[in-house]
Amino acid sequence: MIDKILILLLIFPLLSCQPREDHPWNPEWKEEEGKEPQAEKQAKPRYVWIDAAANFDDYGNSRENIRKDCQRIAQTGFTDIVVDVRPTTGDVLFASSVAPALKRIDRWKGGTYGWAVRTADFDYLQAFIEEGHAAGLKVHAGMNTLVGGYLCPYGLGTEGMVYSDESKKDWCSVQNLPSGLTNSVDVADYGPRFLSPAHPAVQEFVLTLVGELAAYKELDGIVLDRCRYDDSGLQSDFSPASRSAFEKYINQKLSKWPDDVFSPGANSLPSFLNNTQRQWLTFRAKTIHDLVEKAAQKVHSVNDKIRFGVYVGAWYSTYYESGVNWASPDYNCKLEYSWADAAYQAAGFADHLDYIFLGAYAGTSGIHGSGEWTMEGFCKLGSKRLAGAVPYAAGPDIGNGSGFEKGGQGALMPEIVSTCINNSDGLFIFDLCHIKMYDYWSSLKSGIDAYLNTVK
Repeated sequence: MIDKILILLLIFPLLSCQPREDHPWNPEWKEEEGKEPQAEKQAKPRYVWIDAAANFDDYGNSRENIRKDCQRIAQTGFTDIVVDVRPTTGDVLFASSVAPALKRIDRWKGGTYGWAVRTADFDYLQAFIEEGHAAGLKVHAGMNTLVGGYLCPYGLGTEGMVYSDESKKDWCSVQNLPSGLTNSVDVADYGPRFLSPAHPAVQEFVLTLVGELAAYKELDGIVLDRCRYDDSGLQSDFSPASRSAFEKYINQKLSKWPDDVFSPGANSLPSFLNNTQRQWLTFRAKTIHDLVEKAAQKVHSVNDKIRFGVYVGAWYSTYYESGVNWASPDYNCKLEYSWADAAYQAAGFADHLDYIFLGAYAGTSGIHGSGEWTMEGFCKLGSKRLAGAVPYAAGPDIGNGSGFEKGGQGALMPEIVSTCINNSDGLFIFDLCHIKMYDYWSSLKSGIDAYLNTVK
């Protein structure tokens, strides 16, 4: 008995020296005199997106410009950059064995539309990683996911693998137009040419690309953009690959395609959804869910230190048109939306992400509010729909539409920063080119500084 008591007396001082989780010795806690220990308040991250085409003249051939602007981004108060390394042409600005290197890109400059040509041979992504880290920024690679080419306006022509490689036409989405089923390569409207999310070869291609990005060991994160169905909305995707996958999903052969789902040209939901149409909406959302899940697994299998996320538009109420349920599967969407059911809810993919970006793309008159198409509303509804599954950063497009497109909105930037960062887990600004074009550096810094003063 005496021996046992001596042992306890020897052990007890050792145990009492271990800091409790709520002890001030724990570095995550601090204690003010006369108060209980409190968790140290951490500043939220502030991201700025760097679109490839819009910024290509500055960075495509100049590492020095990358260095200077990374320094200025950090001095303005941003903590992270998201660098677009696979624009809508589908060519890439990183080392890849399966995608062609980007040699030129279409862009608007000086009142004209034309090609910007890349002549430099430095690794574009690696340069941003090194210069961004040197400036104190975290660096994330953004990738346009389900695209493979671009039909340019003003007769400029085409670019991308679906035009340069005829075998890739089979990979493209097929639109259900009034004139009939049409491969997106043959559609006359200019814009990106989307790939079929259901095509097995497309999925394998995407997974290879994210694996190649994850091989950049110093990269902080990977963000999928345009991981969705194409811009024709409910008219996409009626390709043979999509039909085959859908029939397997419902375990039934369809006798009349595409009328079994939607008649030619239909691009809005009927007032009453039949069972096949409801299954179709869920099938599309599940197709994207499964691709996102596989991409997350691929990234983390290559590099378990890297973060994985997506960008989505925050307008959840109509995002089913893009075939995406970005919410948490715990968010009961079927209680709010007649087009959703339990299977659609289960297709929410937020729980497979490390972070997510919500485009709170309201206009200058829509900063405050409680509903969609206000920045504040987008942020607050995002919290509800994500249900704590993943941290999210939200913010506006400060260059396009509804008052932003002509510049001169510097006075609003502090209010925008405050509204978005205080109603989400971080700030997200699209795009760097507009900060530079309209000289919003100082106004954004004022907003960020004001926020940082609240967390000191």
